[in-house]
Amino acid sequence: MKEALGSNQILRLLFWETTIKCNLTCAHCRRLESDEAAFKDLTTAQAKDLISQLAELGKKQPMMPVLVFSGGEPLCREELFELVSEAKAAGITPALATNGTLVNATVAKQIRNSGIVRVAVSLDGATAEVHDKLRQMEGSFERALQGIKCLREEEIPTQINITLTKHNAGQLEDIYELAKSLCAVAVHIFMLVPVGCGQVLAETDMLSPEQYEQKMLEICRLDSRSELQMKVTCGPHYERIIRQQGLYQARKKAAHISGSVPGRTGHGGASRGCLAGLGVLFVGHQGNVFPCGYLPIECGNVLKQKLAEIWYNNEDLARMRNSSSLEGKCGVCGYRDVCGGCRARAYAATGNYMAEEPFCAYIPPEVVSGE
Repeated sequence: MKEALGSNQILRLLFWETTIKCNLTCAHCRRLESDEAAFKDLTTAQAKDLISQLAELGKKQPMMPVLVFSGGEPLCREELFELVSEAKAAGITPALATNGTLVNATVAKQIRNSGIVRVAVSLDGATAEVHDKLRQMEGSFERALQGIKCLREEEIPTQINITLTKHNAGQLEDIYELAKSLCAVAVHIFMLVPVGCGQVLAETDMLSPEQYEQKMLEICRLDSRSELQMKVTCGPHYERIIRQQGLYQARKKAAHISGSVPGRTGHGGASRGCLAGLGVLFVGHQGNVFPCGYLPIECGNVLKQKLAEIWYNNEDLARMRNSSSLEGKCGVCGYRDVCGGCRARAYAATGNYMAEEPFCAYIPPEVVSGE
């Protein structure tokens, strides 16, 4: 019997676009559809079937995946907490990604009672002026802060997400300090990927490879304080930088003492910088499955195929998992197994998801020597 292509691959995080609806119209959003497309969202029965499929897949693994209820804005989905309870009952760890503006005291209590283990709130600046411009809604910064305070009152672990652009790059340390003042447990920094609405923003606000390199060095310095959990998403070359700066070994030593593993998924298990199809999947609001939320390579649909079948047998996912298939300078880079380059940015720039990372300033010695 032929072995499945990804039979040894562990799915750690499944991001589900619970609804296309959102109360904001952020400049850097990955979505292309408007709220009018919400009638295409998975029905309650279909959503519960997705959760069941994820649980079945999880039972075949050493660990159950984390299900991140995302969007759009997941709090716009009426039966959200019913679905969270369904996931919890199936043994799945539920998490929530929100813009925070719809969180009040009542919603925070619902979140706590539902069993959600962590809430990620997006703050795209340390000030209202910067955040509100990117979120394209006046007052969204103050409403997000109020939401975070409500979550804190309920003692719900909260992380801050920020998408880095030229507009807010100068506020990195300010965001870090703000996260500390809000008692956040983590700061996750997203490097802009030119997809969806972000394609337009990228023309004016995308950092250059050299600027990204400098910002990642700044993140590394903040990370070395060990005051908050730091993670760079869609910036896999950060895995190279923390090794060049000696931070990885310090992390590894600290993890050994605490008994945890310094994995880049944030949920245990070391893995490559780009997790598209490696430890992560994204399910769109209509059930289409993608390697991540920023890479529009459709790998199947949970209404037509079982999630496990897609995860284990899809050839695009198998190719992405194979670092020896990387092309250009990524293919010869000594850090290819820990970085992998952003497959979504490679695809956006060239139409080839295995091409070299276009926003990495590092030139491997092998390229210089012509090997």
